Amino acid sequence: MTREAAMALVGSFSPGSDEMAAKSQELILMLLRHSAEPFTRDQFSPGHITATSVVLSPDGRFVLLVHHRRLERWLLPGGHVERGDPSLEAAARREVMEETGAPLAPTPALLVGMDVHGIPPKKKEPYHQHHDLIFAFRATDVVVRVSEESREVRWCAATDEEFARYALPEPIVRAVRRARA
Repeated sequence: MTREAAMALVGSFSPGSDEMAAKSQELILMLLRHSAEPFTRDQFSPGHITATSVVLSPDGRFVLLVHHRRLERWLLPGGHVERGDPSLEAAARREVMEETGAPLAPTPALLVGMDVHGIPPKKKEPYHQHHDLIFAFRATDVVVRVSEESREVRWCAATDEEFARYALPEPIVRAVRRARA
């Protein structure tokens, strides 16, 4: 994975009227242009690139959520980029497999969102920001498993009522809507 490929991908995203995604896009491009190690999880100032996934059920009516053990909230599967990841899409796909085991269609993923958000300090990690790229995948089956990073994995109906019930952050809700469009 190269900085240039990441910049081209991020630059190709069209946030439309989503001002939060547009601001995140600007911040991610700045990180990629000016950071020595944008993909390294040990870079805390200003943060690092992460990859997240909207995983839609085979029929597209449900989205896969994980109850994150450390953050104690429902989120999309995702996480840090690793050296062996050939692309950001591949990092997102790997994270889905590690966290949920959900079988994904082999078709290319779409970039459906961006979100720069804070991560609270823990042990040796100070407060930092995740510069998150959100990709959309389609599952080929609804079979999932729980990893050590999560308390639970669940398929959530892709409705405003369910998004509110799971207290999903607005950037996630907008990414799910783009994935389903």
